[in-house]
Amino acid sequence: QVQLVESGGGLVQAGGSLRLSCAASGSIWGINDMDWYRQAPGKQRELVAAISSSGRTNYAGSVKGRFTISGDNAKSTVYLQRNSLQPEDTAVYYCAAEVAPYSDFRTHHCWGQGTQVTVSS
Repeated sequence: QVQLVESGGGLVQAGGSLRLSCAASGSIWGINDMDWYRQAPGKQRELVAAISSSGRTNYAGSVKGRFTISGDNAKSTVYLQRNSLQPEDTAVYYCAAEVAPYSDFRTHHCWGQGTQVTVSS
C-alpha cells in the first residue's frame, strides 16, 4: 500500500512562513506528479501547486510568487515553502500524487490525510 504523509502545518502569524512536507512511502515503482491542494472552511478544495517528475511546476494565481513547490525524487518527498502567509491562506492542506506501485505498475491517484494551517491576523 502507498501512503502519503504530510507534516509541517500549524499556527503562524500573518506575514510568516511555513514549510510543508509530504513523503510517499510503500512499495513504489514510480511517481508522476505531486501536488498540493487546500480546502478552506466552506470552500471547495483547490489546487495550489504542482510539480511533475521532470521538475516542471505550476501554481495557482493566488499563491504565485509566495509559495514554492519542490521535490526530492530520492526521498519521494515534495515540499511547499509558503512565505508572506495571509489569513486567507488558512486551510487544510492536502498532498496528492500519481503513484504506480510494484503491485500492479498502474498509476493511482493518492491523497494524504491533510494538515491544518492557520494564519492569524
